[in-house]
This record gives sequence, C-alpha cells and structure tokens, in this order.
Amino acid sequence: MKTNKSYTKRIKLTKNSKVKARAKGQNHFNAKESGNKTRSKRGTRDFIISAKKLSRFLPHN
Repeated sequence: MKTNKSYTKRIKLTKNSKVKARAKGQNHFNAKESGNKTRSKRGTRDFIISAKKLSRFLPHN
C-alpha cells in the first residue's frame, strides 16, 4: 500500500515516537473567533492513532 503523502506532511514524529499534529480549524474563517480560541489553536497537539493506521501515513524505514 502506498504512503498517504498529503497526510504525512501534516504530522510529525517525536524522538519518543509520539505523533504531533496541528490543531484543526486553523486555515481560514478565524477573524470571528475569540482571542482565547485563536490562541488555543497555536502550536501542535498530541495525536492518538493506532499503529496500523500510523503505518499507512509514515514512510517505511
């Protein structure tokens, strides 16, 4: 099965093999959001995913 490259670009693997991803809903329509909501979307979040699905999104080493 091929690696899903579009999704691979959105996630990062940390040194301890945790998966990090951007918070959802950051691309557009953010002008009407409150300041607290805007600030909470910054940075990355821990991303929980099963090993089976993770193998589809990360290239094999």
